Amino acid sequence: MGLTSKKVLILAVVIAVALFIVTIWLWPRLSGRNWRTVLGRVGLLLVTQISLFAAVGLFANNSFGFYASWADLFGQEQEPGVVTTYKTGPDSTQLQTLGSERFSIRGAGRPDVAGRIDKVLIRGEQSHITSPAFVYLPPQYFQRAHAHRTFPAAVVLTGYPGTAEALYKKLHFPQTQHDLHKHGKMQPTVLVMMRPTVAPPRDTECVDVPGGPQTETFFTKDLRRDIAGHYRVGPDAKSWGVMGDSTGGYCALKMTMRHPESFSSAVALSGSYKAPLDATTGALFGGDKQLERENNLLWRQQHLPAPKASFLVTSSKQGEGNYRDTLKFIKGTKSPSQVASIILDSGGHNFNTWRREIPAAMEWLGGRLKV
Repeated sequence: MGLTSKKVLILAVVIAVALFIVTIWLWPRLSGRNWRTVLGRVGLLLVTQISLFAAVGLFANNSFGFYASWADLFGQEQEPGVVTTYKTGPDSTQLQTLGSERFSIRGAGRPDVAGRIDKVLIRGEQSHITSPAFVYLPPQYFQRAHAHRTFPAAVVLTGYPGTAEALYKKLHFPQTQHDLHKHGKMQPTVLVMMRPTVAPPRDTECVDVPGGPQTETFFTKDLRRDIAGHYRVGPDAKSWGVMGDSTGGYCALKMTMRHPESFSSAVALSGSYKAPLDATTGALFGGDKQLERENNLLWRQQHLPAPKASFLVTSSKQGEGNYRDTLKFIKGTKSPSQVASIILDSGGHNFNTWRREIPAAMEWLGGRLKV
């Protein structure tokens, strides 16, 4: 059974409740002061606490999508080991469709009514990174009246480590777009949903790591090229946006600031403004201080020309650690860049907060993409 399986969660809860009842039942019998009864009480408390911790941890993981599998949890992902032989030529594409996913929209099963989510495998020709993604195609993509229409696209990223499935199972990006379009608030847009952890278990912060994973190249070049080569999506930056939460938000801002030729608009939900350097990231910049500064977004605003792009940043006055830096980013944005914000009175760094921001953020993003 998988880490995110409901059966695993239910089993953990049942075991925790059973151990709690057993502890209450056996406690009077273990009230003596000899070493056997003392060890018995310690043992019962220990296994009960571990079972409760496991049940709460599984519930939190299912709610917030921290880890996708047991291998992901224990850092045993093997995806970087995939060897790929590439085609060449201007019309070649490295995208492979693996099937379709179920999702909760009325009419699901009829693509011309609810749209469709394709699970795909993107093999980066330049970055040599292979990563899965989920591509939401809106209903209009399958309707006869729009058979020759080209659509805008948005890359939607999780935080680190994140699970891409959470983007449509928990955060409901396709469902939100479907509802916004129904009310005339957003144009049909292809959503490329994935996590920024394309070289697991390492947190690359969407950086082209010297001597390491070329994550920035994967997102700004390979992904866009493969999606536009496989689906009816506009190839130019004006047709492409990127949005994400937490680490994904930092990636969205950073990649658009550094590559306005790839993305014209970015949304950062509770995003940071520089990459952390810790055990999960390793030496992201290989000791190159200039590269490190260039990936610090507040430094870029002060020292480098502003790109022609639009940015939406979100935070909360209470509950978010990025509030002060978000105000600095807003104040530091210079023309021809444009900036907007969603600032809540209170809200933590979690799915509930982002669900409150996503409808307005998607409406804003959809209004800036052109084909």
